Amino acid sequence: MVLYGADSLETRAQAYGLLAIAAKEHWGLSPLPQLVRTPLGKPAFSHLPGREFNLSHSGTLALCALDSAPVGVDIQLVKSWRPSLPRRVCAPEELAWLERQSDFWQSFTTLWALKESRSKQSGQGLRGSIAAISVPLPHPGELFYVHQGLCFQLFFGPDWVGAVCGTTSAPVKIRWRDLSQAPSVCAVWACTDEAKKDASSHEL
Repeated sequence: MVLYGADSLETRAQAYGLLAIAAKEHWGLSPLPQLVRTPLGKPAFSHLPGREFNLSHSGTLALCALDSAPVGVDIQLVKSWRPSLPRRVCAPEELAWLERQSDFWQSFTTLWALKESRSKQSGQGLRGSIAAISVPLPHPGELFYVHQGLCFQLFFGPDWVGAVCGTTSAPVKIRWRDLSQAPSVCAVWACTDEAKKDASSHEL
């Protein structure tokens, strides 16, 4: 597994430019192969088994994970969420863990990123009970976890949290890239009105 990042997004569609950079560097795929969506909406390459990827963006930040097996990635800016949200999306043991943390919203953002990464790895997305999406409860100083047969890796920046979930260990470092040289979204996603709307309105 490899993980690429960018910190200069102006639009969410630019995340596909990060995918183009990553796929070219890691797999030698250039131009980027045709992209399709699975029945549940997860972006994928058409007719390329063993070439799995996932994207996430938040604010100006984006992460892109590549692997040979299904992978999920999420990045979140740390913020104060709706006060009612934790009780709606966290299991009782997660709520108890949150109440013990010195920075409640930093810790909640970490849990949310872990849940997003697992839901995207499975291809199911945030369907059904979010509280039922089981993830490891982080411990101080630990970034790598194995939970229910899946590998989780956490990443932290000054005001953000990233998480990757897969069947193999994630790298300990993100390969940050400049998007100024990345192809436009039309070069990596069929340049039609429907596709441009899709790239700008759906979870990556």
